[in-house]
Amino acid sequence: MSPEQKEEEQARGLFSDALECLAREDYAGAEARLRQAHRLVPERVSVLTNLAAALLRQDRTAEAARYAERAVALDPANADGWLNLAFCHKRAGAPVEALACCERSIAARPQHPDGWSSRGAALLELQRPEEALESCDRAIALQAAHAEAWSNRGLALNTLQRFDEAVESHRHATGLDPRSAQAWTNLAVTLGDLGRHDESLTCYEKAIALGSPPFALGDWLRTKMQVCDWAGFDAACDRTLAAVDAGERAASPFALLAIPSSPAQQRRCAETYIAELFPARASPAPRPSPAARRIRLGYFSRDFRNNALSYLLAGLFEQHHRSRFELFAFSFGPQVIDAMRTRVEAAFEHFLDVSEKTDDQIAQLARNLGLDIAVDLKGLSGYARTGIFARRTAPVQVNYMGYPGTMGAPYIDYLIADRVVVPEGELGQYSECVVWLPHTYWASDSKRPIAQRTPSRAEAGLPENAFVFCCFNNPAKITPDALDVWMRLLAAVEGSVLWLLDHNAAATRNLRAEAQARGIAPTRLVFAPQLEPSAHLARHRVADLVLDTFYYNAHTTAADALWAGLPVLTCPGEAFASRVGASLLHALGLPELIAASRGDYERLALSLATEPERLAAIRRKLNENIPTHPLFDTALFARHMEAAYATMHERSLQGLPPQRFTVPDAG
Repeated sequence: MSPEQKEEEQARGLFSDALECLAREDYAGAEARLRQAHRLVPERVSVLTNLAAALLRQDRTAEAARYAERAVALDPANADGWLNLAFCHKRAGAPVEALACCERSIAARPQHPDGWSSRGAALLELQRPEEALESCDRAIALQAAHAEAWSNRGLALNTLQRFDEAVESHRHATGLDPRSAQAWTNLAVTLGDLGRHDESLTCYEKAIALGSPPFALGDWLRTKMQVCDWAGFDAACDRTLAAVDAGERAASPFALLAIPSSPAQQRRCAETYIAELFPARASPAPRPSPAARRIRLGYFSRDFRNNALSYLLAGLFEQHHRSRFELFAFSFGPQVIDAMRTRVEAAFEHFLDVSEKTDDQIAQLARNLGLDIAVDLKGLSGYARTGIFARRTAPVQVNYMGYPGTMGAPYIDYLIADRVVVPEGELGQYSECVVWLPHTYWASDSKRPIAQRTPSRAEAGLPENAFVFCCFNNPAKITPDALDVWMRLLAAVEGSVLWLLDHNAAATRNLRAEAQARGIAPTRLVFAPQLEPSAHLARHRVADLVLDTFYYNAHTTAADALWAGLPVLTCPGEAFASRVGASLLHALGLPELIAASRGDYERLALSLATEPERLAAIRRKLNENIPTHPLFDTALFARHMEAAYATMHERSLQGLPPQRFTVPDAG
């Protein structure tokens, strides 16, 4: 046997061993054998193709791309090689290139379902869900038991908001491949979109047991909190934060806000998340516009409709001076035409529906329009489009309102805040340059209507003469230590009740059980149904005192209560999200409702509940301050925001880098 024949035989043996390693998911072992085989037969297409696949399974995309490119260069009809390259492009945030590779794979092997399924995934990245659905259906027609195609089909249906159909498709995927952690995660997300949080939690638990896809641990914890399932709560928080501290892809940043995480941990989590999913995309920096024309200001959101964010910001949009600012709205969410959408759209000179455009297309559109400042109103909250800003839409990019914390993104230049939510000593925990507004960063709309009719306590399901503690926060913000305090207050104030929001049946059930475990009758927790906004505001009048949550305060819900004349008691923590209640109260001239410690919080709540004159005095002061203090002065707030934008723009025009600064009080 010649040396060449010996090398060929050795390469075949290594290749065969590598295939066995791939079959048992030993990707490192497969890589080692394939590298040895590659040294022996460097131009062997099958070796190159499988080596790329083994590297992809280990999240080493850049290395995989080199071998995949060589494989298809040697054999342009290599369908699997094109699919590997498509996956590399998808991970690199290049969906157009990924789709082109899928098309080449299909052309080489039109009857193979993998190509059609991957094509569906690429079309989803390009905001083409209808075509993605057709492509997945084509894959399923070729192979009815193709689990990945069913999963991608579910994602397409989810994007189309056909949630019930999406659930069935995802269930089909998990039935075909019950060991796929990603399939279980996809099903969990869709069930959460439907508000079926207890079922979603079960799916997350299965995903994590199978190996925990990136960031699923935090989503699991967030879902546990959504239903107030506190079994092993402290251990779950510790596990999540330890993984974040270790730099692991453990949680999305939003999942950390409602647990006892530090600003440093929140920044580390955000930076890990951004580096993995939304790294900066190379593109020339847009040039600032001439100083002579109006500042072109763009607001980006999916929530220009009946939504909490629009309820807060509509007044700001309307108050902007058109002589100084040219306003653009970039709407990338569902295009729902309702009363708030109509009002918000009228406030903008340019209202752009970009819901069917890709991140690349939206960023390019913004650049073509010559935006000077782009304001991200979603940040890292649900359904954000952070990839738009990773491509640099404007010379200045701003994180505001939608996400109460740092985005950890090198391409977000500024964070709008105030000195309460971001004290000077915490500046190092924010990747953005912080801009301090003079009173509060919080926007309020002084036109928000409150229904004239106040319901009776009986209509609200409340006892007539009892003291009513209130917290209308999302249940995911409620933590066991907060409930401990609240239940001690119910025990101390005879006949008192706690009025909560009836968000989902599982949370309601679990909170009642938690109350009973603390010696409080479950009937002393009263749950309020969802109401339209003006009626919801009006019913605050029959409560006595809002008890704020600790780590993720009441934000919109606190502003709602104060606007309706209901006092809010808060206890600020370390992080931005835990200090918003204090920011609102400072701007309303009510610092006496800001507790310095948990003990003070409990003592003050008990005092207000048992000393009617003291509470009545605070309530009078609150109602007197509403029209006279900055919190609800929309016109004053707009002037402060405009001053902030003008300073950012001026620095940009001068070629100066972003820098933190304080906006002077225009009042």
